[in-house]
Amino acid sequence: MGRRRTKVVKIPKKKLPKIFTCPKCGEDSVRIMLERENSKALVKCGNDKCNLQDEIAISRAEEAIDAYCRFSDRFYSERP
Repeated sequence: MGRRRTKVVKIPKKKLPKIFTCPKCGEDSVRIMLERENSKALVKCGNDKCNLQDEIAISRAEEAIDAYCRFSDRFYSERP
């Protein structure tokens, strides 16, 4: 009698998003361009009607998600 084979279940790794939700217009159109040499990130909404953009200071170890979090925190703190 032989052994039963066990199924190998592969769990896919979760990946960080490349496009984020705009806090102003609500569309999934915010792109972040990292400039590590200058220690800044350019955050820009791709929606033609919104045209929201900002420049965020980052450290060399931070990723796009960190820049987006700082951007959204700044956006919501400036609103009345």
